[in-house]
Amino acid sequence: MPLVTSKEILKEALANHYAVGAFNANNMEQIQGIVEAAAEEHAPVILQVSQGAIRYAGLEFAAGMVKIAASLVDVPVVLHLDHGTDFLQNVRCMRAGFTSLMFDGHDLPLEENIAITSRVVEIAHAVGVPVEAELGKVLQVGVSMDEVLAAMTDPDEAAEFIAKSGADSLAVALGSIHAMESRNASLDIERAKAIHAAIPEVPLVLHGSSGVKHESVVDAIQHGIAKINVATYLNQAFCEALGEGIEKMPKNTDPRKYLSLSRDAVKERVREKIRLFGSSGVISAGGGFVSPKRSFRSAELGGSEA
Repeated sequence: MPLVTSKEILKEALANHYAVGAFNANNMEQIQGIVEAAAEEHAPVILQVSQGAIRYAGLEFAAGMVKIAASLVDVPVVLHLDHGTDFLQNVRCMRAGFTSLMFDGHDLPLEENIAITSRVVEIAHAVGVPVEAELGKVLQVGVSMDEVLAAMTDPDEAAEFIAKSGADSLAVALGSIHAMESRNASLDIERAKAIHAAIPEVPLVLHGSSGVKHESVVDAIQHGIAKINVATYLNQAFCEALGEGIEKMPKNTDPRKYLSLSRDAVKERVREKIRLFGSSGVISAGGGFVSPKRSFRSAELGGSEA
């Protein structure tokens, strides 16, 4: 089906206490693995393209691959800009056909973050595209626990931010850390509860989930987390499978034999996360929500054939 926006599928997830997996992809094989797993699990999926992926593949090429992959399946697929760094990058991605945007102003003073997010929201909403914002800082691996605590999202600021910016979803800092290679982080669930209570209608987003304990992720989903980003965990699978393939077939000269192993490894990890997040089986064979209260149509979600 055509690409859809993230707005309706995240509201559905929030209302029904599951989360939609948002998976980063850098190449064709990762895109295929992510979308195939979502289709087989009958789950909505958000496919994220980061600044690094755009530099690597090119904006139009990355967007084009996701559009093609989405057209081959009967589950809703969103093309999302991950960690958009400025206003112009969001404009470029919107023109390239992205159906969900993000402005990441976590390093800016609150008022400046609100001001730029509001500008992105204004142009995006004019064409029916939702915007994710970030408040608080999800830090990179190597920081101290004191630094992590100091960077967490303040619930009162979250309420002010949403009221002034008009953002559709909010990435919050609850104790996760980007690029963790082991799963030993716990989230501040009480903080998640407080943020959710302050902005109950706004889907919350968890970044840096690869290093978070499974039980902590499941707890957070019950308190407003409706979108969960996964990147490092998939990259690990891709590279490990690639290395194992080269080791087992050292004289092989057909890269497809190696890359198909990586694609399958990514696919299985996406399947694992979809089931953990509770979104497996929420889409019917015809592409609609299983819930009798809702009927999914791409047009309702701002579906785009662009």
